[in-house]
Amino acid sequence: MTQLASPRQKIKRRPVHGVLLLDKPLGLSSNQALQKAKWLMRAEKAGHTGTLDPLATGVLPLCFGAATKFSQVQLEADKTYEAVLLLGQKTTTADAEGEVIQTRTVPAITPELLDKLTRQFTGPLAQIPPMYSALKKDGKALYEYARAGKEVERGARHIVVYELHMVLAQDARAPAAIKIIARCSKGTYIRTLGEDIGEAIGCGAHLGFLRRIETGGYTAAQCVSLPALESMSEAQRDACLLPPQSLVARAPSVSLDAANAGRFLSGLRRRGEPGQWGPNIPGNSPLVQVYGSDPHAFLGTAHVAANELIPERLLSPIEVQDMLQAAASAGPALHSDEPSALP
Repeated sequence: MTQLASPRQKIKRRPVHGVLLLDKPLGLSSNQALQKAKWLMRAEKAGHTGTLDPLATGVLPLCFGAATKFSQVQLEADKTYEAVLLLGQKTTTADAEGEVIQTRTVPAITPELLDKLTRQFTGPLAQIPPMYSALKKDGKALYEYARAGKEVERGARHIVVYELHMVLAQDARAPAAIKIIARCSKGTYIRTLGEDIGEAIGCGAHLGFLRRIETGGYTAAQCVSLPALESMSEAQRDACLLPPQSLVARAPSVSLDAANAGRFLSGLRRRGEPGQWGPNIPGNSPLVQVYGSDPHAFLGTAHVAANELIPERLLSPIEVQDMLQAAASAGPALHSDEPSALP
């Protein structure tokens, strides 16, 4: 893995708004990856959308500026992982970083057994979170207790594995291995899923490989690596950004005229006639994208109830203007030919 230089140089920060899809490298925590990307982008404000273990690689959406207001949508999103289970050994951390605490004989792994396991671990499941996790107990992260040699009681969490595919794999680190691809709900621990599968087989297991290949519609094919980002010019880095509204792209959208847009940005509800906020929006929509008259003037999100457009997360007028200027500087293919007023 290419080691990036430590971000020590003093840089001038700037307003950056958008989503960077980072292919998180092996060995870095999600926060370390975020800080490196934030330094490269010279961004004033940044956050990620849920942690990946240092052992894990793959899709890590990083939110900059106005996009941080909508990061919760990604935290709630379904995710897809690819993993390799090493059979026959349990470790302290349920992955290859931990110490081996138990070794057992691995039985024959047949297609019939894999089919049975696939059915057993698809659908609603209850998981006990691993001790080596960032979940908190009495104000302390569980991994702090684990590093001190203490195990504390954890309640089961209810998750859903929507799809699960399992095939026999080869890995020199274990007598047998299974490759899995799992599409699951938020809060699913793939390490725990792997351990539970190992127990169901009767030999124990731990993760030897973990990669997130999709989250909330963002895929690994869309991602950029840290070394690639480092080699780019600032303009090329900016071109990698998706707009903040990509975080809520699956929600229907409405457009407001200048007068209503200004009132909406100040937090006021907008009442309309039945169907005014768009024919595809139900009477009680959980989430709506709201735009000004310019198609790039994303104002924020709202929900619709009793023919009212009720603001939820709003951009500031300065953020809206920043994004309009960024769209204009990107070229005529990305913005309206008409001069843009706010909004």
